[in-house]
Order: sequence, then structure tokens, then C-alpha cells
Amino acid sequence: MGEALSPEWRTRWHHLVKALTRVQSERGEKQLLDSLAHPLEPVVVGFVNAHAMNSAAVSQTFYNALSSADILLRDGIGLKILLRLLNQPPGLNLNGTDLIPKILARYPGRKIALFGTQDPYLSTAREVIETRIAPASHCVTAHGFLEPTEYLKLAAQHKPALIVLGMGMPKQEDVAVMLRAALGYPCVIVCGGAILDFLGNKTTRAPAWMRKTGMEWAYRLALEPKRLFRRYVMGNPLFLSRAVRLATRTPRPGESAKA
Repeated sequence: MGEALSPEWRTRWHHLVKALTRVQSERGEKQLLDSLAHPLEPVVVGFVNAHAMNSAAVSQTFYNALSSADILLRDGIGLKILLRLLNQPPGLNLNGTDLIPKILARYPGRKIALFGTQDPYLSTAREVIETRIAPASHCVTAHGFLEPTEYLKLAAQHKPALIVLGMGMPKQEDVAVMLRAALGYPCVIVCGGAILDFLGNKTTRAPAWMRKTGMEWAYRLALEPKRLFRRYVMGNPLFLSRAVRLATRTPRPGESAKA
């Protein structure tokens, strides 16, 4: 993972689990989307998956940025397994690839910023959003390899109502924190991972049955084995090992923590 495992990783994981916004029904999802359509202040939306938990275990900087999000949502089967091990209801799987288009659909005719990926995928994503997902919206775009200050300047200049960051972890979480601190008007800032690549047709979605069973990661690994080998082939067993260790040391009601 690039850094040594912090002795504080259990505390970090417990905090992230506690911070998750659990949505238990389609009605709850609609209420969340409605609230994100009309924020009262800058709001950061983040997604927590197994890779994020592994990264938070070894990086204090990333943990700080991720945990400071105003809304953290469960993304993927890994977090479902962890929550089940901790005897907690996992709620709906609100992964960004499915949820972010629903957020975008609440912004027709409004100004949207797309910061991430690169052309031609960024331009394609813009066209898809402006014509199909959020008709009559106006998208401001910038590729995902600029210095953070450049995104701050663009946001201050254009004042988008919604900002989608598609730079990947950990850069997008750091930029989100900076944007929230700098912007003085209500907006939603979404840490979108690969969403712009999906909308820009750089990356295809897994078949529906793989998405339904939580196996989309395997499909992505098959498409990009070199880039995603460490994240999935090495990262998934590491995550599961940590999840079991965390669960065995977490007391149930009436029990004491194991040494």
C-alpha cells in the first residue's frame, strides 16, 4: 500500500464505520438525493470501499480527508462483509457509479463542474450529462492532472452548483476538502472515482448479474489487470484479514474486548 500499517488503523476503521450514512430503503435513497439537490452549504460526498479502508489504514493524510466528508456512503461488498462481521446492518450499496448519475439527474439546467480523467473521455462524459442525464445543464470541465489550486480557481470563477471529482483516491478527497473550505456558497462536491471514465466510455460496466452479486471488481480487474492488481488481488485479502481482526477485537454487548 506504500506505507507501513499504522497502529491506529483499528481506531480509524471504527470511526469510518461509525461515520457511514446508512440508507436502508429506496425511500431513504430518494430523501438523500432530494437533500443533495438543494444544499444549504458546501457539502462533500464520499464513498467508502475496501480500497479506501486499506488506504486509510496506512495513510493519516488520506484518512483525515476521507473522514472529513459530510456524507460517507457504503460502496461495495467489502464494506457489507465488514459490517456484517461487526453485527451491524449494512444498508443499501450506494456505489458511486450508480448513485452519481442519480445526483446529476437532479441538476438539469444548472451549472456542473467535471474535474477529472482526460479527453476524449471527459468531453464524452460532458456530452452525455448535458444531453441525457441533466438536460440543459452547462458543464465546466478540467482534466484530472492539474494542481489543486487550479480547481479552486475554476470553481471560484464559475460557481457550479455541483462538482464531480473523477481523479481517483487520494487526490480527489484532498481536493474536495480544499474546495469546501474555499467556496462560500451552497454546492455539492462529489468524490466520484472512475465515474467520468464510465460516462466517457473509457471503462464499461460489468454485466448486471455481476453488479448485483457484488462482483463488479472482478470484471474491472479482468479489464485492467496491471493497474488494479494491487488494489484487488493483494488488497481484497488484506482487507478481509483486517476485517476479521477488527471484528474479533470488537466487543459485543456484555462482552469485553479481546486482547
